[in-house]
Amino acid sequence: MMGGDDPDAVDRRLLDLLQEDASRTNQALAEAAGVSPATALRRVRRMTETGVIERQVALLAPRVFDEGLTAITEVSLDRQGVELLDAFEARATAEPGMQQCYRVSPGPDFVLVAWVADMAAWNALVQRLFTQDANVRNVKTYFSVKRAKFQPRIALAPRSS
Repeated sequence: MMGGDDPDAVDRRLLDLLQEDASRTNQALAEAAGVSPATALRRVRRMTETGVIERQVALLAPRVFDEGLTAITEVSLDRQGVELLDAFEARATAEPGMQQCYRVSPGPDFVLVAWVADMAAWNALVQRLFTQDANVRNVKTYFSVKRAKFQPRIALAPRSS
């Protein structure tokens, strides 16, 4: 990134490679991107410091935890004042099982994705997050029966440098 947060062609190659496998060594990353190891290291550090790279994580195979449930939930609030939306969002994102939380429009106010160990854990989350909140008007939950694809990747179109 030569200027602000807009990645150039080299940054985009590095980012694409990191999204594929962030565990590769700097040497392997540089070789795959066609740059020197010093360039790869400097650019990745800069993109991490500026927040282009939010974090690096390990993605776990859900088949190992096949007793768990993935719940995709639409939530509509009765009143949508900014402070009420912020309060619900803060409570939802504080839940340990909450994997994703989106404010959406139109339709429901939120779409949530949660992973819980079992139905008892789901019911406990429902009580904490939805039932005890007088501002929650409607909740509609779908339980995943199969995960066909999960790819937390941003498709990066090549960009000239």
